[in-house]
Amino acid sequence: MRTNIQTDTLTCPSCIKKIEGGLNKMDGVEAAKVLFNSSKVKVQHDEAKVDADEIKGVIENLGYPVLDVKSR
Repeated sequence: MRTNIQTDTLTCPSCIKKIEGGLNKMDGVEAAKVLFNSSKVKVQHDEAKVDADEIKGVIENLGYPVLDVKSR
């Protein structure tokens, strides 16, 4: 499953490592990529192990407000 998450504006490049690092540690996340300029996070994951709400929760717990979540 692919989940695209729109966050509030990212302000520093270290945000990328923080978000990607947090998501890539999750069981079931195959790949997480932060697009700094558009403030989007693209996550490839196994829905049987981790769902979009859990991914959203991790991003919010890291201190980044989530504006929109789309899974397909």
